[in-house]
Amino acid sequence: MIEREYTSDVTADRSGEQVAVAGRVHDVRDLGGIVFLILRDARGELQVVFKEEDDADLFERVQELNREAVVRIEGEVTASDQAPGGVEMVPDSLEVISESTTPLPMEVSKDVDANLDTRLDQRFMDLRKPEVRAVFSLRSKLLAGMTAWFDEEGFTNVDTPLLSQAGAEGGADLFPVLYYDKEAFLSQSPQLYKQILMGADFDRIYEVGKAFRAEDFGTSRHVSEIGMFDVELSYIEDHDDVMDVQEDSLRASIEYATEHAQRELDVLEVDPELPDERFPRISFSEARSILETEYDHVPEDADDLDTKGEKLLGEYFEEQGHPAFFVVGFPNEKFYYMQDVPGDDIASRKFDLIYRGQEISSGGQREHDYERLLQRMEEDGVDPESFDFYLDAFEYGMPPHGGYGLGIDRLVQKVADLDNIREAILFPRDPERLTP
Repeated sequence: MIEREYTSDVTADRSGEQVAVAGRVHDVRDLGGIVFLILRDARGELQVVFKEEDDADLFERVQELNREAVVRIEGEVTASDQAPGGVEMVPDSLEVISESTTPLPMEVSKDVDANLDTRLDQRFMDLRKPEVRAVFSLRSKLLAGMTAWFDEEGFTNVDTPLLSQAGAEGGADLFPVLYYDKEAFLSQSPQLYKQILMGADFDRIYEVGKAFRAEDFGTSRHVSEIGMFDVELSYIEDHDDVMDVQEDSLRASIEYATEHAQRELDVLEVDPELPDERFPRISFSEARSILETEYDHVPEDADDLDTKGEKLLGEYFEEQGHPAFFVVGFPNEKFYYMQDVPGDDIASRKFDLIYRGQEISSGGQREHDYERLLQRMEEDGVDPESFDFYLDAFEYGMPPHGGYGLGIDRLVQKVADLDNIREAILFPRDPERLTP
């Protein structure tokens, strides 16, 4: 390994120490007789001061550097009230590891706006920006906090297939692929496999994976390749048990990020901290009533809330100090959700979690009774023979269970306060983009 320290470790209290740092030339400011080089690495920036009177050779070499060149510098740490972060470095040596061509395909050091498509076309350069890098460091820590919570709670991390004979949700939004001499599809969801694992007595599972939707969309909240955090658990009383897991794990994720990603949060100028009060839980009919009475908004689809409805509900609950809330009881759900349960006063045991005005997860209690499941499939016009692999797990005993799928990209988008979900994905895929 090249000997170096991160710029974030070079602090004013180390004044007088000799250190070595390595990174990119973020900017060079020549003031005549003195040059300020801003060195950038993965964790921050450091000002390095080159003076002609101290070392004419170093001074001449630094003037020849292009922005984004990769360098290694050794020198002495100096506390300075005028320097960014109160510290700078006086160099003893400068090693150019890799030159950078000029002009750059897009700006990194200067505050120059570029449209999102241009940024994604030049993603390697866009990702060098500290504020863009911060999004993915934050994403990593949100996932670290969430997976740590599930591991501590005794959940098993699993992997389900990305290739299958049919989609979990059916419809036309499937990506077909050639699987040897037959047609297969990229996974829309691990839903059916999660339930099979409940029938195999895995009890409590989670999966961090991908889902694919061949939808022709043009929104800021949809992509074709989706990052998903899927959860399923057995021996539940009802959907409230599932919502408890969803809320507690989300709180743990955000608390972990608040504790371990403060630098990233500061760069992005966001504060995702959640209030101590439990997330409100309202029925689907209550949500529709709020939209109609408070905002005179009636979603066209009687079985949904629509994007505008979610945003308005988000504003309604934000004003009450609740950035996150559940809507429970969506009607006309898929056969693997419970519906019309005798004695229930809600349409189904399916919920959405809405966070900062956008649905980021859906889940609920599943149907576990084999005969009722067959009846539901018949009502939905689904041929049971197409799901023999799934139904076998129910015919021989299935515990009551439920779960949800959390959109990782949407979570990051809302926590980081990004305009478009594609900004939350390293290399997003949408109907128009298959590279880089």
